[in-house]
Amino acid sequence: MFKKLLLSSILLGITSVAAASEKSEGNSWVGGFFEYYNPDGDKPLPNGYLDDGEGYGAEFGYRFAPDWAARFEVSKVKLDIDFSRAAGITDFNDEGTRYGVDALYFVNDSATFLFSGLKFATYGNDHKLLNLGLGRHWKLSEKWVLVSEAAVYHDFGESHRDVGFKLGLAYTTGDIPTRSDTADDDRDGVDNGYDQCPNTPLGTAVDSNGCPLDSDKDGVTDEKDACPDTPAGMSVNERGCPSDADGDGVPNATDKCPNTPKGTKVGKKGCALSLDSDQDGVLDANDKCPNTPLTDKVDVTGCSIFMEKEVRETLEILFAHESAVIGNPDASKIKEFADFMKRFPNTVATIEGHTSAPGSEAYNMDLSDRRAKAVKVLLSEIYNIDAARLKTIGYGESRLLDTSNTSEAHRVNRRIEAVVTANEKVKLKR
Repeated sequence: MFKKLLLSSILLGITSVAAASEKSEGNSWVGGFFEYYNPDGDKPLPNGYLDDGEGYGAEFGYRFAPDWAARFEVSKVKLDIDFSRAAGITDFNDEGTRYGVDALYFVNDSATFLFSGLKFATYGNDHKLLNLGLGRHWKLSEKWVLVSEAAVYHDFGESHRDVGFKLGLAYTTGDIPTRSDTADDDRDGVDNGYDQCPNTPLGTAVDSNGCPLDSDKDGVTDEKDACPDTPAGMSVNERGCPSDADGDGVPNATDKCPNTPKGTKVGKKGCALSLDSDQDGVLDANDKCPNTPLTDKVDVTGCSIFMEKEVRETLEILFAHESAVIGNPDASKIKEFADFMKRFPNTVATIEGHTSAPGSEAYNMDLSDRRAKAVKVLLSEIYNIDAARLKTIGYGESRLLDTSNTSEAHRVNRRIEAVVTANEKVKLKR
């Protein structure tokens, strides 16, 4: 008898859906879901051995009115077995199918709905169920919704109640029906059931929730916003423009002199030109560095802020075969090295001498030492670098740049190398 009633309900629901489809455009959906199912723990045998489990299934629904929809659902359920309550049972039936129809009532035309329906299930013995639940269609995009539901199932045969929770994804087509007289009272293009600002003035541009657009999120709608591109987080006035308490044209956020008298000519920092001559945001009365460049970042005393930065200068000179004579003592690279040492008088340089591979080790060691000392003499006597700041060391042939036995290799190996580093103060820019 129950199966006949259920079958009649399914056919009636499908017929209603088809009829509604012919009469007017509606919103339909098809989706899949996973569920958690928990049978009543007080069920007596022969079904009392069933414990909670999981299931999966599919559904097809049709919303034929603002408040109402019909749905057909089928699912496969696999339950656990509580062996402590299954004494004497050898033929377990812990897996089966549940199918049936539901009527859905959408509260105030919204996406939240109450539902109730008739179901038939085949896990354990056959079950005739009446379910009642609460659900919601969470909009993910124009066509997709996330479906969440919680339901209670009343078993007619055993007078017990099971519980189920469902989470699924559904694809929708068509438009949700609306009432002709209350579909969009403020005529902003958003149905009343979804309109969070139902009294929007006619002609106002709105977002998907029916509320006036505020593109820069400053709290002033685009319609009234005289400064539509205000940076995020900035305080604005009723016109949507950056707040300017003293009316000098400089927003409060960057105004270093927020109480400038009305009509006073000010600079970029909002301070009177007559009070802050270099326009660094520090009044002349407190400015210890009154002529700071506009590009410099300053401290509270109006002086440029510096940071330490490591700088370095290198020197390389090549020598002729078996020679310690510097071929071009006026080379620009030698002058640049000397100028660097004069600019940073606390630095010390180590001059390293090197040779190519040919020749005895002792001869090459002496030759490399003479090359390093020749550069020291040049820097001290010609370029006036204190000799005490110049150290020399000869490495002979122990640090070859090129180990191949070619004329080019010998040429690049006949050299001196010197490096000097210093810490320089560099101005921070605004």
